[in-house]
Amino acid sequence: MRVIEVAAGLIHGNGRYLIARRKPGVHLAGFWEFPGGKRETGESLAECLQRELLEELNIHIDLPIPYQIVRHGYPDKIVELHFFRCAIEQGEPVPLGCEEIRWVFPEELTQFRFPPADHAIIQALQRDALGASR
Repeated sequence: MRVIEVAAGLIHGNGRYLIARRKPGVHLAGFWEFPGGKRETGESLAECLQRELLEELNIHIDLPIPYQIVRHGYPDKIVELHFFRCAIEQGEPVPLGCEEIRWVFPEELTQFRFPPADHAIIQALQRDALGASR
């Protein structure tokens, strides 16, 4: 079974995270996600994330910091999601490659429908926020 590597950005600012809703007609259409995309041949995961966020949101980010890796099996493929913490260095996010975007607090993430592969990340971000508030 083929493994698809994906870089996803946990873009943070003012205590919130940027999430994006997938466009109609694509895999997992209508679900919310942390923006990013598939790694292309010859690029690092950090380069992939920087390219994808420029293409999808028209933003430049600071150096992505590895956060967590999640492997999730679908009937026809395995997706390996590499989540990175990052912040916007330049630009204002615009939903070019997605249906819409929102800034949400960690405790609000469970109010949105995310793919199953993202649930562990949401729980980790909520734990991090809880620990930081104590």
